[in-house]
Amino acid sequence: MLPSIYSENLFDDFFSDPFDMVMPRSLNALYGKHGKNLMKTDVRETEDTYELDIDLPGFKKDEVNLELKDGYLTIQAAKGLDKEEPEKKGKYIRQERYAGACSRSFYVGEHVEPEDIRAKFENGILQISLPKAAKKQLPKSNVIAIE
Repeated sequence: MLPSIYSENLFDDFFSDPFDMVMPRSLNALYGKHGKNLMKTDVRETEDTYELDIDLPGFKKDEVNLELKDGYLTIQAAKGLDKEEPEKKGKYIRQERYAGACSRSFYVGEHVEPEDIRAKFENGILQISLPKAAKKQLPKSNVIAIE
């Protein structure tokens, strides 16, 4: 095994940014230096809703939680390795799967209620539908009364 200063792969580090090897940026314990690629999100606007598609590959439906609090929608995903699984034959030479958690928050406004949000998790993609705020009606009269 290589010392930890070499991160995940000596050759990847050698051919990447030279300053990153000397002074590595933050590493995500769940997916290593590729953690920045986690929870990629597409936001689409329709006539009545905002639609979010969030990539969560490798997660199961019961490992993902949604919470709406103070106008912020927070998506949390937590993954654990099964340590109580019976010992498989052979010895691990390299193990890249980790236990950990990630989360992401979006400000959706104070007008959204939890019962208005629709969510579906299928094939590693979390699809969320949020209603748009009702547009404020301007007064029909432009006349201003003088007292």
